[in-house]
Order: sequence, then structure tokens, then C-alpha cells
Amino acid sequence: MGRVSQAQAEENRRRVVDTASRLFREQGTQVSVADLMKAAGLTHGAFYKQFASKEALVDEATAHAFAELTQRYSAGLERHDGQRDAAQQALIDTYLSVEHRDDPADGCPVAALATDIAREGGGREARRVYTEGAADFADFLATDDQDGIARLCTLFGALVLSRATKGSPLSEEILAAAHAALTKTG
Repeated sequence: MGRVSQAQAEENRRRVVDTASRLFREQGTQVSVADLMKAAGLTHGAFYKQFASKEALVDEATAHAFAELTQRYSAGLERHDGQRDAAQQALIDTYLSVEHRDDPADGCPVAALATDIAREGGGREARRVYTEGAADFADFLATDDQDGIARLCTLFGALVLSRATKGSPLSEEILAAAHAALTKTG
């Protein structure tokens, strides 16, 4: 098999990072390199031409997931003509939905990656990216009346608990209760 062009190599790398970002949010970072590469439509051997290690990919995929999150809430601000309250409300509505609960691969990296990142060493790039991403998300969620960290904890906790109790009536009750807590007015 011949060498791939630099452009094709860059595209392959983007595909692996995107696939890893989705699979890590859905299944955790314990996904094997072989399974990851198969999902990306590439060979296992191609992995080591692109990445120094799986840890390097975890770092890059974590950054990719947080970049997607930032893009989502920035796009929400644009859709709502810079109206922060409306953008926050739209995000809360989406975040605490059954659809988001049922789609961790495309969902919030704060909730999906928390356990894996907690197990990582403190000096890892993925932990730094996660910490900064969670802080930025909390800043976006802050209002004059509500602390952004408390709002993030409510969103995160509700989503994780709802996913863990999926299939029971409690799952949707958790989403509804968190939604009510975050959207009550003065």
C-alpha cells in the first residue's frame, strides 16, 4: 500500500480525533486503539503514525470535545442575538433533555469524561483541558442571581443521575427537577 498524501494524513488524524472524542464520551477512555481505529475506518497500525501514544490521543480528543462544547454555547449566543439569558435557557433545555441523556457520544464532555479524567494523573494535558473547559462552561452559565459553578453542578449531576437511572421513571423526574431548579425566576 502506498503512502498517503499530507492532506490525507491530516484528514485521517482529524477523523481519528473526532471518532475518539465521540467514543470516549460514549464508552470511556478505556476503548481500545484497535476498536477506535476500526470505528474511524483505519488500520490499527495507522494509529502510531499519527499519535505518540493513546494518552496523547486522549489529550487531543478531550480538547476537541471541549472545543465542540464552546462552539455550541457560542452558537447559542449568536442564535439569540447575544441575549445571554435566552442562550443559557436554550442550553439548559437541551442539556436536560431525554435526547441529550440518550446521546453521550455527542453530549457534554463535562459529564461524559468526568470519571475517566478523575482517574488520570494530575499532570496530564487532558486534566488541564478538562479543568479549563469546565471553568469556562461555568462562566458561561453564571447569571446575576446564580453562581455558574452551582448551575454546572446541577446540570452535571442531573445528567449523570438521569443516565444511571435510564429506563425508570426517576430518570426523567431528575431531568425535570433540575430544569425547574435552574429556570425558576426570582
